[in-house]
Amino acid sequence: MSNAQAVGQLEAAPAVKPREPLWSRASVRVAAGFVVPLALLAVWQWVTASGLVPDYRLPGPWAVVEAGVELAEKGELWLHVAISVQRVFIGFAIGALIALVAAAVVGLSRAGSALLAPILVAIRAVPSLAWVPLLILWLGIGEQSKITLIAIGAFFPVFTTVADALQQVNPQLVEVGRTFGLRGWSLFRTVQLPAVVPAVVSGLRLALAQAWLFLVAAELLGASMGLGWMLDDSQQTGRVDRILLAIVLLALLGTLTNAILVFFEKAVLKRWL
Repeated sequence: MSNAQAVGQLEAAPAVKPREPLWSRASVRVAAGFVVPLALLAVWQWVTASGLVPDYRLPGPWAVVEAGVELAEKGELWLHVAISVQRVFIGFAIGALIALVAAAVVGLSRAGSALLAPILVAIRAVPSLAWVPLLILWLGIGEQSKITLIAIGAFFPVFTTVADALQQVNPQLVEVGRTFGLRGWSLFRTVQLPAVVPAVVSGLRLALAQAWLFLVAAELLGASMGLGWMLDDSQQTGRVDRILLAIVLLALLGTLTNAILVFFEKAVLKRWL
């Protein structure tokens, strides 16, 4: 067989697709994600069923389910969930939007960085609960104070990641854009924005997680509904089953909203990168 014929046969042969690693397969990753929760659930059931921990300290999983069914039958459970979700999304949207504007000012302007960065770093160091009495005095115990506190929590992850990403954009890319006559908004949209899209999405995911953390503190501001309020009320009444129910619901809602942002991230990265 001549060399030309051998090369022709190699070119005609179908390409061998590399085998995907086991832990990179979507089905395996999804299944693996249930292993630790199911193991914890089994340990929880064993600890409570064996009497190792008394029921008044740690009710069993089924007792928590019954507490949820009881609240659902009264029509209270989904109201708590809906109110908390509404507060988180409104606060997250407001905080993230303001953070994007502030990050653009600090990341794109040396004057903006010199003026705003120090005060924002100082405010970031303030614990979430420290804002509670001040917000009550300024805004009362209505929805404004709760949403404002959640917005504060959502602000800093977006601001920090996006501002740092804008400041680290390759200056050579910016210079190339300017040589093609790009200035202002056109330069930002064409060169700088695509460079920081991954940081924007990462900041949004961190901000949403932070918003759920700040929700509990926000619902201590004189709330009468919501998962944070249910935690506080259940602690006062000694309902450990409802405390665990609220914790489980917060974990599930945080996971669900993060999954939504993961799909958003994939769509955005596919569009811009």
